[in-house]
Amino acid sequence: MRELRVKMLAGVFVVAGVLSWAGARLWNSVGTLPSVPLAAPVVLALIAVVLLATALSLRARLKAQRDRRPGAKGVDPLMAARAVVFGQASALVAALVAGMYGGTGVFLLESLDIPARRDQAVYAGFSVLAGIAVIAAAFFLERVCKLPEDDDTNAGTGTAPAA
Repeated sequence: MRELRVKMLAGVFVVAGVLSWAGARLWNSVGTLPSVPLAAPVVLALIAVVLLATALSLRARLKAQRDRRPGAKGVDPLMAARAVVFGQASALVAALVAGMYGGTGVFLLESLDIPARRDQAVYAGFSVLAGIAVIAAAFFLERVCKLPEDDDTNAGTGTAPAA
């Protein structure tokens, strides 16, 4: 499984932001700009909380397993892999959504004197912050579930049966 890369997430954020800014300018010149929903930062924040709770739970279970505590509940490798995939997918979507709302928010900065647009800019800003929280939680989850590096110098030279 490949690790998340900050450059790729930043690229998605920037491309989505630029396209969203251009789309907001175009949409505003034709008619009214669609609003930024209040639910956007709330949903992103909930996803960040779920990812963080999952990471903290897995970290505690892995620590108990390493310390060989009696009654320690082990971590199923498939469940950990699913958690990491969920975190990676969430980070990609959060980068896209945060970029989209960030571009819209930058466009809305031009008209902060209108109360409705000011509220939309605030919602967009909180959406970007919540998206960053999702990405940070995904990186933390990925780090918690990362296997220790294999220091075996004979990697790849196993005892496979000869053909």
